[in-house]
Amino acid sequence: MADAASSSAAAPPLDPEAIAAVAEAAPPEEMMLVAKWKGKDYTVRVVGDDTLGELKRRICEVTGVLPKRQKLLYPKVRLNEFEDSVLLSSIPFKPNVKIQMVGTVEDEIFVDQEDDPEILNDYDIGQNEVTAIKDKDVYKQKLKRRASQYKIKLLNPCRKGKKLLVLDIDYTLFDHRSAAENPNELMRPYLHEFLSAAYSEYDIMIWSATSMKWVERKMDQLGVLGNPNYKITALMDHLAMITVQSENQSEKKTFDCKPLGVIWAQFPEYYNETNTIMFDDLRRNFVMNPQNGLVIQPYKRTHTNRSTDQELVKLTQYLLAIADLEDFSKLDHSAWESFTEENAKRRRHR
Repeated sequence: MADAASSSAAAPPLDPEAIAAVAEAAPPEEMMLVAKWKGKDYTVRVVGDDTLGELKRRICEVTGVLPKRQKLLYPKVRLNEFEDSVLLSSIPFKPNVKIQMVGTVEDEIFVDQEDDPEILNDYDIGQNEVTAIKDKDVYKQKLKRRASQYKIKLLNPCRKGKKLLVLDIDYTLFDHRSAAENPNELMRPYLHEFLSAAYSEYDIMIWSATSMKWVERKMDQLGVLGNPNYKITALMDHLAMITVQSENQSEKKTFDCKPLGVIWAQFPEYYNETNTIMFDDLRRNFVMNPQNGLVIQPYKRTHTNRSTDQELVKLTQYLLAIADLEDFSKLDHSAWESFTEENAKRRRHR
């Protein structure tokens, strides 16, 4: 089958401006696509303004094969030559024609996981770009669909009156690239003290750009799940993310981000933009909610930095200092260190 696919005619080049025009010109059309894998058919629901990358995430939901492990074959269309940012509406899918998928469910290894360049290579996004992205109707619709499709499984009940802290994992709580015999050697210093202190004022959700299997394994081996001093409200994975495109005309970039609206839509009586804060080492992950994001210093080279890294100690002070505020969305989290210092000075002079 792979030989037949490789011998088919090359797909026509795709004009990025034309693709963008398609997304803006008309409401997205719902598409029901069938992926065939290991002799079984899997139906996935997508819309025209979804990307090829989002189709792979939908296939991952039903098969367990990670997007990076998928090879998609379709008659007369070389899907694997397309960028993941290509809109599905620009691909000539036909009714009743199945996508053949080749891929293997992997048993992920805790340490020495292969780097994902989309996770590691961050880039600056200007304020004007952020505003343009978060206010764009096409992305608001994507968020709405993701919130309806992705179901957050609660590990512990939401607590009335508590704020919400959403945490990334890789390079935020854990150095996932350094070699170690024991996962605890890769844990960021003061992690459990940080989570214990935060739990007094915040419900805590963990959201990683990796698979749920990987998230659960990391948190279990680090002793985060089942810890007697705090409780994790929920775990979230890459399937809750959406794909957006930067508005920089000279260098448009497509990337995944973590829209907090997925959480707010499912638990509106508990969480919203006024009481939620997210820590991530990648600024672009909260491009849909820039006022709720705090860029944490990435934790890398654990064997060198373990004895000096104080980031979670200082962020504990910040979280507790703002816990009584009514509206987090009015804070400038980029100035969190100076806020903490000023708060400490006021306390000393009382």
